[in-house]
Amino acid sequence: MLTKRPTRSSGEIREAVALAFDALRRNPMRSFLTILGIVIGVSSIIAIGSVINGLNSNVIGSIEDLGSNIIIVYRFSWATLGRLPGSVLQRKEMKPEWADEMNTLPHVEAAAASLRIFNPQFGVGSSNVQRGKIRVSNAILQGNPPAIQQIFNIDLQEGRWFNQVDEDHHSPVCILGHDTAASLFPNPGEDPIGQEILVEGKVLTVIGVAKHRRQAFGNGANPEDNQVITPLSTMEKMHPEFHDFVLFVKADDAKYVPIVVDELDEFMRRKRRLAMGKADDFDIFTPDSFIDLWREISSGIFFLMFSVGSVALLVGGIGVMNIMLVSVTERTREIGVRKAIGAKRKNILWQFLFEAVALTGIGGAIGVAIGASLGLAVRLIFPSLPATITLLWVVLGIGAAAMVGIGFGIYPAWKAARLDPVEALRYE
Repeated sequence: MLTKRPTRSSGEIREAVALAFDALRRNPMRSFLTILGIVIGVSSIIAIGSVINGLNSNVIGSIEDLGSNIIIVYRFSWATLGRLPGSVLQRKEMKPEWADEMNTLPHVEAAAASLRIFNPQFGVGSSNVQRGKIRVSNAILQGNPPAIQQIFNIDLQEGRWFNQVDEDHHSPVCILGHDTAASLFPNPGEDPIGQEILVEGKVLTVIGVAKHRRQAFGNGANPEDNQVITPLSTMEKMHPEFHDFVLFVKADDAKYVPIVVDELDEFMRRKRRLAMGKADDFDIFTPDSFIDLWREISSGIFFLMFSVGSVALLVGGIGVMNIMLVSVTERTREIGVRKAIGAKRKNILWQFLFEAVALTGIGGAIGVAIGASLGLAVRLIFPSLPATITLLWVVLGIGAAAMVGIGFGIYPAWKAARLDPVEALRYE
């Protein structure tokens, strides 16, 4: 039975790899110091990349939980970066009755106006809730009509949602967020339903408790779980001075969202009495707008950290080139002997190139391990910063390190291959 013999070129490559690793074993400390920059660069990229990867999954998942057919109409866009100009901040508020008219538009399943009092800069509320001596601070106070449940389908842990009777009669009732209820009713078996609480000096009866809501930035406390939701009419009675309404619209199918957006744009321009050619003084956006904004933010963070890591890789690459040039000088006589007994230029080239790639490849592997460990440590210490390592990141980390070895090792390898064997043998 005939067996396939290894080709000459594959044997030469194996020999070059063996010689390269042998050279690394002879100088372990120098090899380690050489790859230190590679280790730092790859580990920083892997650690930051893993955290951003985990955040992407959480944030995008939380946004998608809103529903792909939800549309938001507001006087300015939430999905923007930086400070809004004064002309935008001075736009007139939305009117709640417009939601009733939006309900009549084609492909609109439901529309509702909502009022919310909170600090958007910090993502937390500003209201105080009290039950006896127990006090909860920084609660979000929100007023919603019964139709909001049809749009968002907010899950209740117990109790019921508002009905039209509550809305029509300005009923002093409320639904508590998960954390708010747990703080106000801490004793085991204590039922919040039917209990009275004090919200900004007004007595409200608890009729429901919302389920825990997923935190977009990890497993920590979600500000949305610390809130008090009342009927919209009750909210307006509590705060008649507050008119900053947000209009939420739900399309009857995700495929009709672009059509509904166009209809809403035309509707709002009529209501705002905007002349043709005049810019909109309102914004209409969908969950896709938030996803695009988050991807823009996360891409910017990753680009910044990748730049820092790339500098470390560049420094490491220069170190590899420097050490390889020193190695070529130290092993000039060895190169001469190899050439004298028949080694070709390509054999010498492959030997030193593989040595450079082996150096950076090992550094990349160590960097991936350290980066993954840092990502796991961040996840354990800061649950709000999840980290997820994927095979793609591992391959990219080691691949980038190997490319640095090729890029910075080609010149020393070429220099070694070009040495004259006679001159090399004379070298002392």
